[in-house]
Amino acid sequence: MLKYLITYLGAGLSIAALDAIYLTVAGQKVYRPTLNYALADKPALPAAVVFYLMYVAGVVVLAVLPNKDAGLGKTALTGAILGAFAYATYDLTNQATLKVWATRITLIDICWGTILTCVGASAGYFAWRWAAKAFA
Repeated sequence: MLKYLITYLGAGLSIAALDAIYLTVAGQKVYRPTLNYALADKPALPAAVVFYLMYVAGVVVLAVLPNKDAGLGKTALTGAILGAFAYATYDLTNQATLKVWATRITLIDICWGTILTCVGASAGYFAWRWAAKAFA
């Protein structure tokens, strides 16, 4: 059980740290110019926490654990595909339904989701490998 927790923490901490940096920088340069009136002054932390807890669980269950014996390459690729699909779902739905959503935001966000989830899955993979040796 400890191996799974360490894997979750490895993926989760990397995703949270990278996304915090990205959103701090990109929020002002990418999102605010187009979506200024629609953005909250402060994010709703309970919703954000639930999202990250669920998303990291998805990364671990769908990308890391099925590929833990297949190697880093397959884990990273699966993470990248998962990230592209997840972020495309969000962005393309917004682009289809919101008046102010820009194609530029969609493309940037899908690329970011692909990279973020690839890195998060890779971190989860390394955490699993470490935990498997440490707690064998």
